[in-house]
Amino acid sequence: MENWDEIRTAYQVARIGTVSGAAAVLGVHHATVIRHIDALEGRLGEKLFQRHARGYTATEAGRDLLSVAQATEDQFAQLSNRIRGHGETVSGELIITSIADLSPDMADCFTDFQRLYPGLTIRFLTGYRLFRLDFGEAHVAIRAGAAPSESDYVVQPFIPLQHALYAAPKYAARFGLPKSDADLPNHKFVCNDDLNNRAPFYQWLRNTVPAEALSFRATEPATIFDAIAAGSGLGFMSRVAAAHFPDLIEVMPPRPEWNISLWLVTHVDLHRTLKVQRLLAHLKEAAQQWQKA
Repeated sequence: MENWDEIRTAYQVARIGTVSGAAAVLGVHHATVIRHIDALEGRLGEKLFQRHARGYTATEAGRDLLSVAQATEDQFAQLSNRIRGHGETVSGELIITSIADLSPDMADCFTDFQRLYPGLTIRFLTGYRLFRLDFGEAHVAIRAGAAPSESDYVVQPFIPLQHALYAAPKYAARFGLPKSDADLPNHKFVCNDDLNNRAPFYQWLRNTVPAEALSFRATEPATIFDAIAAGSGLGFMSRVAAAHFPDLIEVMPPRPEWNISLWLVTHVDLHRTLKVQRLLAHLKEAAQQWQKA
């Protein structure tokens, strides 16, 4: 980045408010700071700062530059964290992202892993946002659906999530249970509030029952599972998740068109580090136990 030194200098001046403070942080002479600011303003053709007796205050153009420089500085910091992850120790911070459906099993898995490596801090980030492994946002991602195709990602199959249709005993006592697909429109269902959710079982459900049958909707898997267990309606769960609700009735067994593939994804630069390799092995061993259960 040709002018990064000047931009970084301006960022520090805007953040601290004085030339001397910026010079101290950057480890340069205050004259260098002034020269960088003058050169950058000359190149952009805009004043970036208002000079006054107490220091420098960013102009509107300076504030725009500050926001860009802040984002760039953050990305460099993330890159630095990723590079530091090359160390051959199982300690420090380990960031894993995943869909939330597996949270109870993942929590058990990570707790066992920390017993083996007590110097490790686990950050388990769930949700639908795709974290950028190339920006160092995570060490390991568990992705659902089609296999990621980024060229700098290492992608390994994890487990197939087999989904079935479940009901609580209290729902069955009140409404009965469907005997075939033809009976489904006469029942109530619990589903994701995003009616465009691309999970294959939700797509199938939208094509099978009327919209008014989707009578209980929620945004988080845990809430959806709790509503099914409370008898709010029939609903889909993976068999891994349903193992935590032993009272539920499996109304319809898994079908191939309802299954979801899960993938273990790492960045090529971190894939061979000791802590990532140890975690991947631990996850694969845990997944074998989930499938047996």
